[in-house]
Amino acid sequence: MRQSFNVVFIRFHLTKPNTILFQGFFPHNNPLGYKLVATIGGVEVPIDLTINEGNEVRRRYITAHKDVSREYLGMITLPSNIKSVKNLRISSVLGSKKVTAYYGNTADLIKLSHEYQYNFETSHIENDKIRIMGWSVAIGEEEFQLYEGFEKVPITVTRRYRKDVMGVYPEVTEDMVKDAGLEIEFPKRDYKDLRLTVTNQGRTYDLELNTAQVMAAGAIKKHRSLIDKLETHYKEDGVKDTIKYVFKKLKGEDTGYTYEDFLERFSTKPEIIAAQKNHDFSYEPIISIVVPTYNTPERYLGELIESCMAQTYEKWQLCLGDGSESAALGDFIQKKYGSDSRIVYRHLESNTGISGNTNAAMELATGDFIALCDHDDLLSPEAMYKLVEAINTSEDVEVIYTDEDKVDGEGKRFFEPSFKPDYSIDYLCDVNYICHLFAFNRRIYDKVGGFRSEFDGAQDHDFILRCCEVAKKVYHIPQVLYHWRCHAESTAMNAASKLYAFENGANVIKGHFDRLGIPVKVQQGEFYGTYHTVYQWEEEPLVSIIIPNKDHIDDLQKCIRSVDMVSDYPNVEYIIVENNSREPATFEYYEKLGKRDDVKVVYYEGSFNFSAINNYGAKYAKGKYLLLLNNDIEIISKTCIREMVSVCMRPDVGICGAMLYYPDNTMQHAGVVVGIGGIAGHMYVGLERSEPGYMFRAACSQNMSAVTAACLMTKAGVYEEVNGLTEIFDVAFNDIDYCLKVRQAGYLVVFNPHAECYHYESKSRGLEDTGEKVARFNSEIEKFEKAWPEILKEGDPYYNINLSVMNGWYQLRE
Repeated sequence: MRQSFNVVFIRFHLTKPNTILFQGFFPHNNPLGYKLVATIGGVEVPIDLTINEGNEVRRRYITAHKDVSREYLGMITLPSNIKSVKNLRISSVLGSKKVTAYYGNTADLIKLSHEYQYNFETSHIENDKIRIMGWSVAIGEEEFQLYEGFEKVPITVTRRYRKDVMGVYPEVTEDMVKDAGLEIEFPKRDYKDLRLTVTNQGRTYDLELNTAQVMAAGAIKKHRSLIDKLETHYKEDGVKDTIKYVFKKLKGEDTGYTYEDFLERFSTKPEIIAAQKNHDFSYEPIISIVVPTYNTPERYLGELIESCMAQTYEKWQLCLGDGSESAALGDFIQKKYGSDSRIVYRHLESNTGISGNTNAAMELATGDFIALCDHDDLLSPEAMYKLVEAINTSEDVEVIYTDEDKVDGEGKRFFEPSFKPDYSIDYLCDVNYICHLFAFNRRIYDKVGGFRSEFDGAQDHDFILRCCEVAKKVYHIPQVLYHWRCHAESTAMNAASKLYAFENGANVIKGHFDRLGIPVKVQQGEFYGTYHTVYQWEEEPLVSIIIPNKDHIDDLQKCIRSVDMVSDYPNVEYIIVENNSREPATFEYYEKLGKRDDVKVVYYEGSFNFSAINNYGAKYAKGKYLLLLNNDIEIISKTCIREMVSVCMRPDVGICGAMLYYPDNTMQHAGVVVGIGGIAGHMYVGLERSEPGYMFRAACSQNMSAVTAACLMTKAGVYEEVNGLTEIFDVAFNDIDYCLKVRQAGYLVVFNPHAECYHYESKSRGLEDTGEKVARFNSEIEKFEKAWPEILKEGDPYYNINLSVMNGWYQLRE
């Protein structure tokens, strides 16, 4: 995407005559400082510019697959006689560099003045009716006519509330937008050539309508030729990248976005690096970088030392504990770096292993904070600066970790970035996701002691856990500040090269839970370096399973049968919340269920409100734990309920969610991230069941901001403490809101991939396929944005700002 201005649309203002209105954005919020300039016939004219920010802006652009948080709205007044305007040009200017964002001649502007503002989005076919949904905006009354060829087709036109249109048409009023939504319904027939017109203010417009797409039902999209696509690519990426794109396409190569592209766009600019060297912090601690060495190639150690000397924050100390057979490294360091007193080296009498060598290096440290580094890795130039910046945010910051990537043996190519979540204890117990760069206050070291040799191979995992257990605050810097070198013998390149490390890792996790007084056994995970904690609680508390239901007895019966026949958890009761069923078979099934001692059928007679229905069912529950369960869920792992209740029995946990699959064994839910798609989205929708996902995030338990209430376990006491589900969220976002309330109350939300189910997804409720449902959904978006503005603005702490919010696949931000 080019760095200059991108015009999203340009049109005539709806209420101001002879006024052009354009909307667009600068990538990455214009870090280079471009200015917008407009000229008419080569003469500069003023732009009335407004800048909009916020989640509503971001959500609107996400629908166009762009990660944008700031948009620019500009108005340009033209002469009253448009035919006298030779051309209009909008440019972004940086010094002497000028890039055209829009150019239109007289004919272009005249054509623009005759455009009608509308869009068709979907069509639906039900029984004997066809319904087209979309929107249109105009001043004054509109009259629509539909034709099959020249034969008029009778239609019913319904207008709906569409607040989202306001963002695209900021000049319209709330009253105008409430009727912007458009539904056109007409008799079902085998149409071949539909034609739609609208008459407004004495002028009739032909509206483009693709008959084949209407008759196929589903999304209505305008056809885009290859030329159109290349033009879009050119507008976003410029000539050079478009040529590269074309050649890659012709050769059949992948034209996808790469980490190299990411680094080119988002790496810290040289001028910012330079400015860091002159920055004064209120607190400037010495950071001791602790490095154990053993027969380290001089080249690798030299590159590490050079990366330390390149730091923009200069109050650091490099502590080297060398267990090599000879003192050759010491001679090398003295000869090349002996004049720098910040570099402290000690040759040890014998090699005491990685833990012993690290402890020896730690004894050399005199800094206020200590950072751990391997002998052949590299630091980003701003690593120490960013650590000190984090330390200055709060006195409570005692442990810090950063993102990292890998670098090849030559130290030139960077790849496989690890963009980590904020502190997630459940994730850390399943895999050492923190790893590098890791730094801590000296007070932490004094409390927990050094590395323990009995855990060699997993010694850093053990040390990190012990530090995090006692730290007031664990702080995550979402930026790659550490480069992990990959060569033949490193675990970065070959996980199987140190299998003993994974065996010790299981003991590390067991030790963590032992210190907390929680009985567990720890198993090796499905993938190298991952673990599965199995809790060994003696109690099997009652779980109340709350299942809302309206007809669909086949689904309900399958759901209950799966719990009865598959689950190995013995202590459950069912609360079936009946809501407006109509089928006689439904009530016959309820009568059979009523004969069971472990089933209650209760009746909620109001209209469908998922929150109210579950709250109503909870009133009848006797269990210490509630399992909110959709009637279209089928449990497929025997330990599913046991896994969820075992996690919830921890005092720090309020909610546990499950792994849900579609019947084709692709994922439907692997946790929820707030911000995906603009509000919140399921992670890894469509990923194959056997895949581990990015950084094992589809295979590991982890803390998340939310999980779906299609299968959600929660403490009954916590449910009562936060007043259950919020009933203003009738259908959407009630589970996300509940999870955020529970987190706000101080409890963790855990996604547990070992609790597995099939989800046949929303058969009872149906799709959001009517204007009324869409309006309700948009209304609930507004409610959610008002309830949780901070997380929408700042981003989900269990995600990462370097990852895309376009979808739930942990892809790089573009």
